[in-house]
Amino acid sequence: MSIESFIAWLGVMVPLMISPGPANIVLAGAGMKQGVRNSIPLVIGINTVLVVYSIIIGLGLGEFIKGFPELLFGIKIVGILYILYLSYKFLIAKDFKANNENAKVYSFFDGLLLQLLNPKGFLLLVLMFSLFLNPNKNQVVQVTYLIVMLIVLGVVCHFIWVAGGSFITKLIKNNRAQKILNYIFSLSLALVAVWLLVDAIRGI
Repeated sequence: MSIESFIAWLGVMVPLMISPGPANIVLAGAGMKQGVRNSIPLVIGINTVLVVYSIIIGLGLGEFIKGFPELLFGIKIVGILYILYLSYKFLIAKDFKANNENAKVYSFFDGLLLQLLNPKGFLLLVLMFSLFLNPNKNQVVQVTYLIVMLIVLGVVCHFIWVAGGSFITKLIKNNRAQKILNYIFSLSLALVAVWLLVDAIRGI
């Protein structure tokens, strides 16, 4: 990849990866509830699915899925329901303290499920490969370095959200304020779910 292409890739992918979405909102909440260290399995789970999806889409199977819009719609609906479930978990969350070992809420498997059912993550990868794969060059080599670049960027962005959530918790000691933040994260996820539902219905 040339320097110009790399800059273009950063220009497209950084805003998409760092912007608020289901995974990033949950990561911030995880940082608040269980600290940076205990959120590492969640980050690994999310990025494991990113790698698997990248391989599938990058090697052309994404075209097969796009050929069956009802399948993609079904994936979106299941993902929306899971996002609403995560919103509910924020809503009923108990008071917490940063880096409390007993406050673990989100695990590696939560990360797997969240990203597996995340329509934004899937469509982000379809966009990346459609824009930056050159049909005249070795596809396997291109897919490999795009995946490596994506994972490095993803891990950095995800830990920014986790660290941000953890930092907020250290600033806010009042349990009532922490509860309000839980409500804010819950509402944010619910709004994301509604937006994804509207977008999915428009795409029918």
